[in-house]
Amino acid sequence: MSTLALADGAAVIAAAKVENNPVLNISIFAGFVVVTMAIVLRASKNNATAADFYAGGRQFSGPQNGFAIAGDYLSAASFLGICGAIAVNGYDGFLYSIGFLVAWLVALLLVAELMRNTGKFTMADVLSFRLRQRPVRLAAATTTLAVCFFYLLAQMAGAGGLVSLLLGIEGKVGQSLVIAVVGVIMIGYVLVGGMKGTTWVQIVKCFLLVAAAAVMTLWVLALNGFNLSTLLGAAVEASASDPKAAILAPGLQYGKLPLDFISLALALVLGTAGLPHVLMRFYTVPTAKEARRSVVWAIWLIGIFYLFTLVIGYGAAAMVGSKEIAGAPGGVNSAAPLLALQLGGPILLGLVSAVAFATILAVVAGLTITAATSFAHDVYTSVIKKGQASTRAELRVAKITVVVIGAVAIIGGIGVQGQNVAFLVALAFAVAASANLPTILYSLFWRGFTTRGAVWSMYGGLLTAIVLIVASPVFSGAKTSMLGPDVDFAIFPLSNPGIVSIPVGFLLGWLGSVLDRHGESARLAAEMEVRSLTGYGAEKAVEH
Repeated sequence: MSTLALADGAAVIAAAKVENNPVLNISIFAGFVVVTMAIVLRASKNNATAADFYAGGRQFSGPQNGFAIAGDYLSAASFLGICGAIAVNGYDGFLYSIGFLVAWLVALLLVAELMRNTGKFTMADVLSFRLRQRPVRLAAATTTLAVCFFYLLAQMAGAGGLVSLLLGIEGKVGQSLVIAVVGVIMIGYVLVGGMKGTTWVQIVKCFLLVAAAAVMTLWVLALNGFNLSTLLGAAVEASASDPKAAILAPGLQYGKLPLDFISLALALVLGTAGLPHVLMRFYTVPTAKEARRSVVWAIWLIGIFYLFTLVIGYGAAAMVGSKEIAGAPGGVNSAAPLLALQLGGPILLGLVSAVAFATILAVVAGLTITAATSFAHDVYTSVIKKGQASTRAELRVAKITVVVIGAVAIIGGIGVQGQNVAFLVALAFAVAASANLPTILYSLFWRGFTTRGAVWSMYGGLLTAIVLIVASPVFSGAKTSMLGPDVDFAIFPLSNPGIVSIPVGFLLGWLGSVLDRHGESARLAAEMEVRSLTGYGAEKAVEH
């Protein structure tokens, strides 16, 4: 997700634009919106309490939540970007899939069950359980909002460009209007349905995404006699690399700077377990056992999907050509849509693009409710009102926050359209890995962790990630930079700061704790350990 140029997904199918059928495409889009809005309205009937709005009443089963987690995690970059990376860079592109999948083992083994046992609605519940509420909740809310904001900008820009091209809309005014419409739909989903409605949208979207990928995979395999060797041979023949067989070997993308891949892999593998919108999903199930089951289901769904991307990616390389894909206006992100056009014409192109649109919309809704929950629950109720706010007041603030975040996302998406905002997604993962994960692991597993360590780790990890991203070629000095090649102040050579900012986050968490003479309550640390391992008292509010 981080270096797959999601922003350029704004033009993923420009090369096939002449064969688009805007009427067909808008009908598919409208059909999806109508069906999912009906689901949201049905799910919203019992949104009376904070647990209903924030956590879906904790009524989802492990399999249902597994589909929702996969729907939350598999963004447009997973579908468009990874397929394109495999089509152009072969083996190195598939390494993205491996990194994303392995990341879930970290979430399953270290985070899922313990988070569900210890928290209530948000990541900050866990971090502030035995630490001082005000500074920790403010820091956690800051990193949560930062991750969600950067992720939202990239998704909104991608959605606006994708839909504009499918509907034949040109110019910034038209695309801005599309971004605004997407934002309004997203706000409607969250306001009406809360976490229940958002979860069902994500479940539907996950089913559609995996189904679309399965259809394309079977189609490609059928054309190659269900022989993977035949497919790979065709991809080699169509490859623009020198030698052609390099598309099957490591090193095509990261051969010159392997440290860049190591840094990216660290951010992806460790960042996933610290993504706020993923962590929040662990609270939508009734027990820690169901949280664990949901992650297992998510791993299977995500793993199967990434196997599909291997076939789709090499299928695009063989049938469209890596040179043609790389030269398309959308770059590598055009691979899956161009393959769909090659396989099934405008109808399949419209369906695949509608699935990509649904993917973006579901991810945006998940990010929005996460950000709203963090502000309303962690900042308004716990810090401003010191735990004395009524449920009705908290929900009112949450809904107001949804509208505000939606408006900011619309304005930001309009502002960055046409630019490469891949650094925003990279920053989201880097912040999650550098600021959120160290504090989560320290809180769960180290009794000596203190408030100062948590604050230093979160703010230090956030600041380090931002500074290094701004100082990298992702921001300036390269053709794909946000500011373009004409502006060059890049002094950090890597595209992702993970290899530096993640150790900094852990180091600051340790350093702040050992230098904190005040320490923390040994009783609360012991209570947290018992609760995280056994689930005893998990349904009680965290008050201290």
